[in-house]
Amino acid sequence: MSIESIYLVSVTYVLIIFRIMYTKYKWGKNYHLKSCGCMKKILINSNPWETRVAIVRDSKLESFFLGQVTDTELERAFFKGKVLKVLPGIQTAFVDIGQERAGFLHVSEIDHDLAINRIIGSDQVEELVVVKDGEEEIKQKVSAEQLDISKILRNGDDLLVQVSKEPVDEKGAKLKTCFTLPGRFIVLTPNIPRIGVSKKIEDKVERLRLKEIILKHLPDGMGAVIRTNAEGASDEEISKDLSFLISDWNHILKMYTKSSSKIKIHQDVDISLQVVRDHLDNEIDEIITDSEKNHGEIYDYLSKVAPDFKYKVKMFSGDGDLFDKYEIDRQVQLSLEKKVMLKSGGSIVIEMTEALTVIDVNTGKFTGKKNLEETILKTNTEAALEIALQLKLRNIGGLIVIDFIDMSNAKNKLKLVSYFEQTLKELDKFQSVVLQVSEFGIVQMTRKRSGKSLMRLLTDLCHCCLGLGRIHSVRAESYEILRNIKNTLKKSMTYKSYFLELNKLIFDFMVSIEFNSILELEKQYNCDLTLVINDNISRHEFFLKEK
Repeated sequence: MSIESIYLVSVTYVLIIFRIMYTKYKWGKNYHLKSCGCMKKILINSNPWETRVAIVRDSKLESFFLGQVTDTELERAFFKGKVLKVLPGIQTAFVDIGQERAGFLHVSEIDHDLAINRIIGSDQVEELVVVKDGEEEIKQKVSAEQLDISKILRNGDDLLVQVSKEPVDEKGAKLKTCFTLPGRFIVLTPNIPRIGVSKKIEDKVERLRLKEIILKHLPDGMGAVIRTNAEGASDEEISKDLSFLISDWNHILKMYTKSSSKIKIHQDVDISLQVVRDHLDNEIDEIITDSEKNHGEIYDYLSKVAPDFKYKVKMFSGDGDLFDKYEIDRQVQLSLEKKVMLKSGGSIVIEMTEALTVIDVNTGKFTGKKNLEETILKTNTEAALEIALQLKLRNIGGLIVIDFIDMSNAKNKLKLVSYFEQTLKELDKFQSVVLQVSEFGIVQMTRKRSGKSLMRLLTDLCHCCLGLGRIHSVRAESYEILRNIKNTLKKSMTYKSYFLELNKLIFDFMVSIEFNSILELEKQYNCDLTLVINDNISRHEFFLKEK
């Protein structure tokens, strides 16, 4: 073999290795998943009353979404609102958007240009001279400390607002005027002229290329955030996505001028299209739907924004139900349970409260093979992976506190947190911040909220415990009933005979444990009490009826 041939073979080999390494770098952990035959699919079950969407990897549920026809989703919707009340003390305005509760708008969620336009002429505004294309341009400048919401908004003002967070319990929707319109490759910020790039796009050359494409097509005064999906996308694909979003924005402005106050003027696309738009990438092998109408809508949408992917849309042709085939309902039910078992025999327990979510890690049956520290690290590492999956599946956001099993080795603590951060980065598209292990072995983190959690979406408060998770014991309920009976008997001045109807559990306790108390009441208040079981009443109820 000649030197030239050896050189050519060597260069080819190096290029092949480079391509493999780049692909691994680009797709991270998912490269391994693809290479070992894992199938990732978007499954859509469409009904007249609701649409359910599941993302599965090798039949294991990763994400679940629900859109109900009669329940209007507010997040990302635009309203022509009317300012009800401005509260300078907390720099917040309440805005009527035609919903059950008024939304609230904090001064930090008001875009800079709107603030300046509303307070021009006051002494809060300074003139800032900047040089642009060789010419001086005067811009108005307001510092964050100088912003006063009472000078920006007044009671009765009409205002274009967007919902950034759904109402939760007694809180109204959180509003903003820093608008965002999500697309497949970019998020358009029509009134914030800045360009941002997803942190998950790490290649500097690629980041610069994407910025240059956006700058070439973006109208003056607008901005954009380049999404992770844009990595590797062509100029044509990105410009098409941008045009689609600009058209939506122009429609919103037109509707605002035509509509009356307290009216919704724009809503995000159907839940199935949202999931396709936000999650479709090279990892997705198939999009399977059981509705011909839905199939046509997705096919038409992809024909406009991603024609190379439209062949992935397929109709479900199997017997029975699509979700039954992949056991989606069973997996959703498991995701509502507090306890999640780990393969090693350990477990995690997830408790959600209004303020935060608490997760506890337990070793369970896992005893390890060598030493305690190895056992704990293995369980904590396995738990970290499962926690990342559960946060995504259950759509848990806000403050999260994780009580990992205590480790004495400082290196193992660092190793655990590093692994957890990397796992979140690879598996979850929402931003999260993880702090180091505290002195008490606690890891604190935050995850961006988006919509309702799976628990809030599918469950209501228990009418018995009202969300406490526990009810009064049989003993406590029995003593409460005895006190109430005593108060009732006090009012009777003559001898009477009564039937005392009780729940079976209370009846059994009274007869076996507190029958002497019943006899004492009869003696003290000159009456006769006959205990009767009533299967139709709850533990805390009783009926005292005269014979």
